[in-house]
Amino acid sequence: MKKLILKITITTCISLLVVSCNSSDKQKEFTVAEYEAAAKHMDRSLYGLVYNQVSNPNFINKKQLIYSTTNKDGKRFVLVDAETKIQKDAFDHKKLAEALSKELDKDIKANDLPIYSVSFADDLKIINFSAYRERYSYNLEDNSIKKNESNRKRTSKNEHVSPNGKLAAYIDNYNLWIKDLASGKKTQLTFDGEKDYGYATNNAGWIKSDGAVLKWSPNSDKIATFQQDARGVGMMYLTSTNVGHPKLEAWKHPLPGDDKIFTIERVIIHLGNTPKTIRLKMKPDFQRGTTTDHIAGWNNELLDAQWNKEGTKFAFVSGSRDHKIAHLQIADAYNGKVASIHKEEVKTYYESGVNTENWKVLFDSNEFIWYSEKTNWGHIYLYDLATGNLKNQITTGDWIVKQVKRIDEKNRIIYFTAGGKEEGNPYHNYYYKVNFNGTNLVNLTPSKGTHSVTFSDDYAMLVDTYSTTTNPPISVLRNNNGEKIMDLEKADIFELKAQNWQEPVEFSVKARDGKTDLYGIMCLPSHYDESKKYPVLNYIYPGPQSGSVGNYGFRPVWRDFQAVAELGFVVVAVDAMGTPMRSKSFHDAYYGNMGDNGLPDNITAIKQLADKYKGMDIERVGIWGHSGGGFASTRAVFAYPDFYDVAVSGAGNHDNRNYEADWGEKWQGLLVEGNIEGKADGTTNYDNQANQLIAKNLKGKLLITHGSMDNNVPPSNTMLVVEALINANKDFDMILFPNKRHGYGNMTKYMTRKRWDYFVKHLLNAKPAEGFQLK
Repeated sequence: MKKLILKITITTCISLLVVSCNSSDKQKEFTVAEYEAAAKHMDRSLYGLVYNQVSNPNFINKKQLIYSTTNKDGKRFVLVDAETKIQKDAFDHKKLAEALSKELDKDIKANDLPIYSVSFADDLKIINFSAYRERYSYNLEDNSIKKNESNRKRTSKNEHVSPNGKLAAYIDNYNLWIKDLASGKKTQLTFDGEKDYGYATNNAGWIKSDGAVLKWSPNSDKIATFQQDARGVGMMYLTSTNVGHPKLEAWKHPLPGDDKIFTIERVIIHLGNTPKTIRLKMKPDFQRGTTTDHIAGWNNELLDAQWNKEGTKFAFVSGSRDHKIAHLQIADAYNGKVASIHKEEVKTYYESGVNTENWKVLFDSNEFIWYSEKTNWGHIYLYDLATGNLKNQITTGDWIVKQVKRIDEKNRIIYFTAGGKEEGNPYHNYYYKVNFNGTNLVNLTPSKGTHSVTFSDDYAMLVDTYSTTTNPPISVLRNNNGEKIMDLEKADIFELKAQNWQEPVEFSVKARDGKTDLYGIMCLPSHYDESKKYPVLNYIYPGPQSGSVGNYGFRPVWRDFQAVAELGFVVVAVDAMGTPMRSKSFHDAYYGNMGDNGLPDNITAIKQLADKYKGMDIERVGIWGHSGGGFASTRAVFAYPDFYDVAVSGAGNHDNRNYEADWGEKWQGLLVEGNIEGKADGTTNYDNQANQLIAKNLKGKLLITHGSMDNNVPPSNTMLVVEALINANKDFDMILFPNKRHGYGNMTKYMTRKRWDYFVKHLLNAKPAEGFQLK
């Protein structure tokens, strides 16, 4: 039975992929072989052709480390001595393979050991590793293997395990419970939870789960969490496609402008023979975070929350509904009293770092570290906890601190990542250390590129792996001052190049203001000929929480950029103004006007590139993106119909009044009705981002796609645009994926192929390959 893919056709309004050409005898016809050759450039197996990379480095003691690497002959584990600078096989691979084969009754090859999480005992006589989800020890002296029995019981993804590994917290019937992992005994902790007013509830509207959101105290005797108040919050609805009655999916999902949105009442739960709940003495908080539009991490950890090591005090940051105020507070775990520590208010939105919170209370020294962009650049500051007074600015300059990685309170040193301080691409990621007082700032990773680092436990050494878009990874061992101790590995891409791998073109151009530097990548077809003309395809993800590229490290595969370029296009992706990892003003570029989407910067970037690369045909320009990119790509053909000719839009949040409140209210502001004078004229401050309001401007071709059960970006966003296009008597194309979520699941390959077909038909005026399927 064929997979059901619903193609909606509305007479005169929706035409499904109709081929139009001046004369069929002149129209190019692509073959399956040409499509297959193009598709090879997005094959994930290409990652396996980058040899001699350092993987899973693990320091053994203060002078040695082990890592694995792979070349064309297979996988090898390497032992490194930092003092002698000697690298050698960490063990006899053949002997271990023989022992493991016998233990598992499997044929294990010496050059393909299925082991991971490898570590040595300090005496280097015992290796511990995992294989097939079990833990083993291998004795190098007698070649024996022992399976290690774990005392830790397996838990479900919805259970939150305590630091001591003995308890798991979970939600049952809106209340919080714990389970003793050894005995299985269950204990109810709260008793007044009810529907829409439950404890530790993980629901942000755009994402939800049954996992409990909380923060265990370090000694596992308390839990910091909240009671989420969703009473009166509006609902979101989706219905399935099936024979018979559709299934209704309904959940609480606040929208911008709603009178009632999620709030949380913070509590601290004391465990013991008689559990008790201490409700913090404060008003309910808006469900807001300083780094994301949720208060829970991917592991259900409560964000913006920190215990002292004794578990007697609990620090947290409260945010205003519009994200303009961040308030650091500390609660007494025993009486619930809350002390105000520090408050910052900004004109647009406050963030405490790039994808991670960078504030930290230093209880032992009576200080706290705070992140602020008040100088237009994200930096960290040291404050006195008792007085709230600023002691000193720790970092300074026209560059940003991204993430604080470690705070060494004893030696008063902070380790962090940053961008923009070194010459070159400001998106390259470097590691630094600095003293609390701002002195002795040291670049620990001085080589040019984007760096990832593994530190030894005492931070005396680090494995530094760095790369650029065109230079494959190099790994070196460095000391605590960033000085190179020895080379480890340099990646080999000979076989990758043998597969016709093409280097992306990394570029820098000027933004719409003619002054600000923009960065991005461009993919040219391998057969690029300056004397010929190639339509331009613009990939876009507008953010504002991330950009179209962001990471300028080495990749064997850049999405399907090179693959579609091979069909005869030039592909451009640019990190436009309005995206992060630059200055505050850069990130704020289109605050209050999300309809901007960075499109003016994408257009000016393409025009500047075309001045240099004469083969770029900017009279034929297509654009595509998914989610926020779907919003932006549709906006492009509506707002700039004389520049963008074709758009493929996936699951767009076309009007953020139909998307979750936290998102729109952070980037667009609180919903205000009336014009700028406040007069009631039927307009709002969200009109400038609503795609359906300018759908009538469509001149070119538009393919809209959405999943009917998309619980991230509800499909009502797309249907608003569909209705507007019909009312404006505009032709467009649409594919609806029944019962599919935001990523379309197993329909992604189908959609990629359809996108290629769409651009081939309407920009190359060619016939796509018939019968081709992405594998």
